[in-house]
Amino acid sequence: MIKKTKFTNRDLVLKVATTLFLEKGYQVTSMDEIVAESKVSKTNIYYHFKSKEELLSAIVKQMISHYNQIMSDIASQTHLSVTERIGALTVLLSEQQPNALGGCPFLTIYVQTSHESDFVRDEIGQFFQNQILTLEKLLQEGIAKKEFNVHLPVSQIAALIVSTIEGGLFIQHTRKDPTLLPTILQALAFMLK
Repeated sequence: MIKKTKFTNRDLVLKVATTLFLEKGYQVTSMDEIVAESKVSKTNIYYHFKSKEELLSAIVKQMISHYNQIMSDIASQTHLSVTERIGALTVLLSEQQPNALGGCPFLTIYVQTSHESDFVRDEIGQFFQNQILTLEKLLQEGIAKKEFNVHLPVSQIAALIVSTIEGGLFIQHTRKDPTLLPTILQALAFMLK
């Protein structure tokens, strides 16, 4: 018999708030809307999260933890070529929340938080830095294994990949063209050879 996972009120609030923040925007989503959508009392929500900012921070930490785990798993699959692992990472990072206002969930949250929420903005910035560092290590491994050009500027290419994905997600979202980013990523892969 398969055991069903029971969601706690905290889990439910995180799920509902994540959806609302990404689809409507952090600034315009009220705690009352989160209460109405989640059917969890405001008292219970404030038991778990002392403020809307604390709820946002928990959401960002959860999202980052999720992506970091998958990125680490992909990067460690040494039975795959470096090219295949970078390809898998770009697919992961280019997956978008279909209704996220900015295409990328992290970009959506980042631009919606004020400078009073620097802790959230810093966590998102560190997340992107972690992406770049992961790609740098893979690119260096690819150079050592002769999969990539030995003269490849590793740091710049890693930053280019991440910025291409983020910019591509935004442009793809604004143009409502799901073919845009895969085409751009194919061109980027060709440039690495």
